[in-house]
Amino acid sequence: MTNIENFRSIARRKGFEFIPASFVMSPTIAKKFETYKQETGFQYTPPQVDVPDLPAKCASPETFLAYHNKSFKEGTTIDGFGVAHEPGSAAAFHMTKMYFPMESFTDPEQVYAYPLPDYTNADPTWQINAIKQAHENDQIAVGNMQCTVWERSWYMRGMENLMTDMMLEDPIADAILDRVTDLAILRAESYARNGVDVLFVGDDIGMQHTIMMSEELYCQWLKPRITKVISAAKKINPEIIVFYHSCGFVTPFIPHLIEAGVDVLDPIQPECMRFEEIHEMYGDKLSFNGTIGTQTTMPFGTPEEVRREVFKNLNIAGEKGGLFVAPTHMLEPEVPIENLIAYINACREYR
Repeated sequence: MTNIENFRSIARRKGFEFIPASFVMSPTIAKKFETYKQETGFQYTPPQVDVPDLPAKCASPETFLAYHNKSFKEGTTIDGFGVAHEPGSAAAFHMTKMYFPMESFTDPEQVYAYPLPDYTNADPTWQINAIKQAHENDQIAVGNMQCTVWERSWYMRGMENLMTDMMLEDPIADAILDRVTDLAILRAESYARNGVDVLFVGDDIGMQHTIMMSEELYCQWLKPRITKVISAAKKINPEIIVFYHSCGFVTPFIPHLIEAGVDVLDPIQPECMRFEEIHEMYGDKLSFNGTIGTQTTMPFGTPEEVRREVFKNLNIAGEKGGLFVAPTHMLEPEVPIENLIAYINACREYR
């Protein structure tokens, strides 16, 4: 099998010839890994590549400053949705303090007037070329648009505010969520039309030991919208594989995600859920990504413990596949390079 054929077969639970090793690294680990490869000759090629999103016309940071009406410390950036990000420490480079431009909104008309990114007439050329290049290299082309509906919306409104809007059935919630969903549909359709193998959507809807909101609230506000996004992509390309990301405990939401059209659930954190139980309950309807803890095994285990965890979880999934065994989140600076190598080698050696 080619890498792409093997990947699809794992996702569809139709067996496999080899296990791909996939992970995301912090800059500290990436530097250590590069040094290790140079010193040892160790070879590794990622099985997948992220494909660029559609280019959008965005309002200038200066435009968004009017919605914040405050000054920020040096190094703060404002993204295309107007969310301000104050930087954290070098170790937690991907963690920022966010400021919400819609925090003080009181009327849905303010939401409709807000300058969201404009994808109208966006040129998909670089997206098409990236997908072509990935396939020429036998790599999985991934349309990565996590923070799809819920997270993208509360990043602008503030989580507490948007939760309150939803519980009070305030029209502001409909306005924000609908506008974000419409943009997500446009992006998903472009990815599907141009030939990605995977559409990677998702929003964090779980916490360490409980769900973030009630099932009732989720089904009323979020499930219909993520279903629309997934349906739009699958209408164009029924063979596209949909990954859904949420950190934390999400077991009660899994049946809803299956109904929404999710094919692969990411990341199944062992600190929050037991893979054996989840696989027994849903392994005939759903595939999985992750299962190797980045709060536990990867930073604090031994290389042998990493190897055992990889083999254990692959044995649970069985000969049909259905598991892309991988670290559950970004590998942070405290992860020993020996554990990363042990993970890659375990994937290569498993049969």
